[in-house]
Amino acid sequence: MGAIYRREIGAFFSSAIAYIFLAVFYFFSAFFFSMGCLYSSTTDMSAVFSSMFMVILFLIPILTMRLMSEEKKQKTEQGLLTAPVSLGEIVIAKYLSALTLYTLGIAIFLVYALILAFFGTVSWTMVLSNCLALLLLGGAFISVSMLVSALTENQIVAAIAGMFALLILYLLDSVSSIVSWEWLSTLLIKLSFYTRYYEFTQGIFDLSSVLFYISVIVLFNFFTVRVFEKRRWS
Repeated sequence: MGAIYRREIGAFFSSAIAYIFLAVFYFFSAFFFSMGCLYSSTTDMSAVFSSMFMVILFLIPILTMRLMSEEKKQKTEQGLLTAPVSLGEIVIAKYLSALTLYTLGIAIFLVYALILAFFGTVSWTMVLSNCLALLLLGGAFISVSMLVSALTENQIVAAIAGMFALLILYLLDSVSSIVSWEWLSTLLIKLSFYTRYYEFTQGIFDLSSVLFYISVIVLFNFFTVRVFEKRRWS
């Protein structure tokens, strides 16, 4: 599993994906930080974290688009499937490689918090809670986008379909407000990625939201394993 993880990390940085992802992530985070904190003369970073939701919604499918689809396109999938590692280890290694790169992006918020600490009092509990929320949200988005990537051999299709899938998850809130059945509206709100994330940005730490994101990660990685398992025997 370690060899696959190292191979994927190397592939990210030997291509333009890692640099594009980090450059765009840092650009938007710096923009929101400047507008939301520096220009507003506040140490409250909640607006910055809230604004990052849509950024990672469009960025993460670009990060994951080649993880699964490239194996199929380059005809290296069968070699990977017959390697002396389990399918679960393959998926986890690829998942962790994407999560590692994503975590490098999140780390910039600790730098921003240190900058604010020179000008005022920073609520480190709030900052760390929001970083955790951003990590959980991104981890869930990566697992969903990886499944999409596993279903196609075209990277562009994987990226666009991944964005579309994540956009649907984002729109659950809007759909819940127009649904006439109360039970369905309540269900959609409970499945809402944005509502749970927004609560974190407002300082509300809900253990059920943590478990929700972890469950999504486990579930969609399991689905990805099943996709590979089906191909192994087809």
